[in-house]
Amino acid sequence: MNFDSQKKAEDRCYFDWAATSVYEDAGGDAPLGNPSSQHCEGRAAKFALEDARARCAAVLNVPPDTLYFTSGGTESNCIALFSNLLRKGQGRVISSPAEHSSIREGMEILERMGKPTGRIAVDSSGRVTAQTFAKALAQYGDVRFAAVMSVNNETGSITDMASLRDVIRKNSGAPVHLHCDMVQAAGKINIDIPLWEIDSASISAHKIGGPRGIGLLYLRRPVDVICTGGGQERRIRGGTENIRGAAALASCLEKHAAAEKIQSEYPAAKARWKKLITSLAAIERCSIIPAERNNDEFSPYILQAAFKGIPGEVTARALDDLGFAVSTGSACSSSSPERPVLVSMGIEEHLRIEGIRISQGWTTTDTEINLLLAAIAEVLRFL
Repeated sequence: MNFDSQKKAEDRCYFDWAATSVYEDAGGDAPLGNPSSQHCEGRAAKFALEDARARCAAVLNVPPDTLYFTSGGTESNCIALFSNLLRKGQGRVISSPAEHSSIREGMEILERMGKPTGRIAVDSSGRVTAQTFAKALAQYGDVRFAAVMSVNNETGSITDMASLRDVIRKNSGAPVHLHCDMVQAAGKINIDIPLWEIDSASISAHKIGGPRGIGLLYLRRPVDVICTGGGQERRIRGGTENIRGAAALASCLEKHAAAEKIQSEYPAAKARWKKLITSLAAIERCSIIPAERNNDEFSPYILQAAFKGIPGEVTARALDDLGFAVSTGSACSSSSPERPVLVSMGIEEHLRIEGIRISQGWTTTDTEINLLLAAIAEVLRFL
């Protein structure tokens, strides 16, 4: 087996888009000034910032004053989640165990600080359903905040957010704040914040071609925050604003998250993924996770697969040596071997150990899919 960990970048195939996407330098030159300054340069920077905000709002179909620039999806999730520490009353916070680590670990902190919390069960695909959501609301009775991921970052399963909206509408208790992690959804599937009646949402630029270190937090109404300083972003998120990052995020949303763009790219992505899944399923040593996969209920950008007798880390390293970038799961959970998302789905231990995540993007080609399949066949011949 001719492993070459030093393969040139142009000879490699990238299949870890769910961790970070191919970068597009779309921000342009940022104005010199600080948006909080009153001089000419500061006013120019402020104008550029608000222009970026308005462009993001136009794509997401929300008012500009509901959007706040942050450092990324993790911070956006944390701002929304930890606002519950200052929420009046003792309303309960619930989330699924299949959420991003920023939510899962944040829930543990809320518990340690005495905040009532609870869990929403997921189905075998790792998604929250209307049934499991309604059961959680009925079980606890005092829920005021629920965090639910739109597209699962390990399996690609899509949660029907409209069905959760309907459950909340029928709920006889106090209003429930619905927070949606849209990091793996934006630019991949159609999202509709107003239709879904979401109260808060998070988006990350580097998942859709933008730079690292910039993201969005949508808030239908302002919340109280525990981290302050400077008063920037209307006192929701302090710190000098990243003007170039905001402009880049706006450009990437326009390029990849507009409804017409998603509709044009989705069929090709779905066709590539169908070929990959069909070919992998025909391999005796391969298990698709979950086994029962209705492709209409999954994003055609993320796939979880396991190869019998080979730990996922070994498969990932072997493919890396052959010039293919895949992962063993969420990059934000790479330090933990537990695979909590797969645990929550009831996946057997050996499959969790053997699992790898393959994810594609808008530059992925049919040729790369064929090359990946050939590389996997070579790995299986030697391992």
